[in-house]
Amino acid sequence: QVQLVESGGGLVQPGSSLRLSCDVYGFTRDDYAIAWFRPAPGKEREGVSCFSTVDGGTYYPDTVKGRFTTNRDNAKNTFYLQMNHLKPAETAVYYCAAATGYYYCTGYEFRDVSMDYWGKGTLVTVSS
Repeated sequence: QVQLVESGGGLVQPGSSLRLSCDVYGFTRDDYAIAWFRPAPGKEREGVSCFSTVDGGTYYPDTVKGRFTTNRDNAKNTFYLQMNHLKPAETAVYYCAAATGYYYCTGYEFRDVSMDYWGKGTLVTVSS
């Protein structure tokens, strides 16, 4: 049974950094991707990063490119989202999600409806 467990959220000041973790359980082979999403006002959740276990490829939208980085600890099967230079508008619950079926992180159809499994989320508050 696939399970995603996020951690690492908290309160940080604008301009600060924070690292989120997603512990992934239940996959038997590297044919999936792990993405991070956050709610977007008036629309579906916004994907902010993607890591494919198929080829190690990553994807970031322009809104976070250069500030957010995702990677994986293979030994723990934990995926991280390093967020730098955080802004107050990025206050949100961040969700870890998994897309199956040999998912490559190219940005094409990178939407919440493409994900198959979700964690419960971890709250990030950016405030002075």
